[in-house]
Amino acid sequence: MFASHDGLCGIGELAERAGVSVKTVRFYSDNGLLPEASRSAGGHRRYGPDSLERLRLIRSLRTMDLPVSAVRRVLAEQDATGDAGRALEDAVAVRLRALGSHLTALRWREAALRSVQECPVAERPARLRLIGGVTAPPSTAPLARFWRAWLPPRMPARSVTAFLEAAVPRPPEDPEPSQVLAFAGLSALVSRPCGGREATQPRAHEAASPRASAVLYAGLAQAYDLAGREMRLNREPYPGEALDGFVDAYASALGTADTPDFRRGLARQLAADPRIDRYWELAAELAGGPAEPTPGTAHDWLLAALTARSEAAPRAHDG
Repeated sequence: MFASHDGLCGIGELAERAGVSVKTVRFYSDNGLLPEASRSAGGHRRYGPDSLERLRLIRSLRTMDLPVSAVRRVLAEQDATGDAGRALEDAVAVRLRALGSHLTALRWREAALRSVQECPVAERPARLRLIGGVTAPPSTAPLARFWRAWLPPRMPARSVTAFLEAAVPRPPEDPEPSQVLAFAGLSALVSRPCGGREATQPRAHEAASPRASAVLYAGLAQAYDLAGREMRLNREPYPGEALDGFVDAYASALGTADTPDFRRGLARQLAADPRIDRYWELAAELAGGPAEPTPGTAHDWLLAALTARSEAAPRAHDG
């Protein structure tokens, strides 16, 4: 309670008690956050006994860097229900996400600067141009667009989503300079035609219907997973369950049988298809730590197994 005869106080006293400037109190009042109880005969603002506690709450919320719009929502819920819990929880969550994004951006900028600083002086201009194309925090949207253009048209959305989850690497929140460089390389790679060739899609996509595409990529995902298990055990490419699933994915999509002749033709076709090995190399570098199998390295493992098997198998007209 204020000591005045009417229980109200002026803007100067309120500001002094709250430890803020008069200008701050005026700002909050003008923005509707701190209502005035009345005006004096001379037109001076007068505030009620609840204003001090309200002003302290506003100051605390603003100290957490909450925007005025969020503070207004918190105060409105408190005025309506007597408890600002839900609105405050939402506002804090939004602010935490924003701060997390900001901190990630700062870490990426720091790692990018270290990448430039640590490379030979003669290479710095080129490296600066390369990493200058990466936003902070980095966006994977260009990588997703690249794969959407690569994948067959009219492919079912669920299959596209599943493939993108495997093919588009997640940038780390606290990267090393080498990871910033790898992501910058990926961004540069997907911004131009793969290998400088106009046709970048595998021939296996050309005749595939939407349903066949779904069958193909679902089968390939299973085959890549099986091959990945073999690769983690450091096993050389060999015929087995993974290769059978790999071949069956193509045979099912094309509506044909898995025969020795089909395998030989498939091996030749896949060997001649456009390759994006550099993409998978950079994706592995971005992942950091022990190299994990990627769809690209699993594909190479399976193709090596298919090629070796096809070359060893007798042709249909051989004795």
